[in-house]
Amino acid sequence: MNLHLHLNRRQFASAAAALVATTAGSPARAQATASELAALEKAARSEGKISSLGMPDGWANWKDTWAELGRRYGLAHVDSDMNSAEEIAKMLAEGRNGTVDIGDVGFEFGAIARQRGVTAAFKPSTWAQIPAWAKDADGHWALAYTGTVAFAVNTRRVASPVSSWKTLIASKARVDIGEVGRAAQANAAVLAAALALGGDESRLDAALQAFAQMAQQGRLLSVNPTPALMERSEADVFVMWDFNALAFRDQLPNKADYAVLIPGDGSVTSGYTTIINAHAPHPNAARLARELIFSDAGQLNLARGYARPIRVDHLTLPADLQARLLPASQYQAARPIRNLDWTAATKTLGSRWQSTVLANSK
Repeated sequence: MNLHLHLNRRQFASAAAALVATTAGSPARAQATASELAALEKAARSEGKISSLGMPDGWANWKDTWAELGRRYGLAHVDSDMNSAEEIAKMLAEGRNGTVDIGDVGFEFGAIARQRGVTAAFKPSTWAQIPAWAKDADGHWALAYTGTVAFAVNTRRVASPVSSWKTLIASKARVDIGEVGRAAQANAAVLAAALALGGDESRLDAALQAFAQMAQQGRLLSVNPTPALMERSEADVFVMWDFNALAFRDQLPNKADYAVLIPGDGSVTSGYTTIINAHAPHPNAARLARELIFSDAGQLNLARGYARPIRVDHLTLPADLQARLLPASQYQAARPIRNLDWTAATKTLGSRWQSTVLANSK
């Protein structure tokens, strides 16, 4: 840990020891005290910078979080956009020579990151309000927001309604699913299709065969969806998290072309977790960022990006933010990912996708 701080070494060591004991699993208290957070803020200010992975301005409204960190604490920010697997690989490759402080990875990748030893534990002061299913007991990861697999359908290009996986598979629509095996969003799309076809986390064959059929027909795109791809109509249906579908659509000059919906025959809800690099060059800035992300202000920032905050039951969402979200009735066929089963399944999903689907692409 970098000790070049405005605090002298003895003062910082005392504050940091108390903070680590409090936030990394002490049975005595579940959250940091105001004085410990003040010490963390002072240490972060002295670092002055924070470097992130996979947290670009346009994803879940991270831009407002970075702006707030700059405004409140003087932290300059830079991001390198990567998928979850790439983030972990970079932290592993750099080891003790880490150049990044914090990343944002899909639900199943949080446990993988911890297993590979790239994470540092930190529990924000709102830790007790995060559901148990959505966090690591020791503070190595915790979901800040959730997303549900959705369709963004170009209604100008798709003649017949596509409101379910079954109608999508039977259609002639060109589909963009993303980088399966590497991106949590794309992985979850495979699982959502499996649920619609009678499968689950450990039974993906029917979904893989359905996507293989699309690939053979030359109508499957395997790059992560972006607003630019949607604007150019590179596909007719883009499969992605609901918050991305809504946010991307609203950036488009042709946004009226797109309808966003949750497939009526099966979908899954998952989320994203920050991971603090065990060898972060600015470790205090990374911890302070997580503290802000789980605060009321940080959670509302995520809601402004169409994401559903993990502490939503402890927040009062303004009417304009509630209006950004899809109606609750859309989510009747969605269920949470069973993370232990899914983490195991995703270890082989990439190779199965390559051999079953991409090998047959036109």
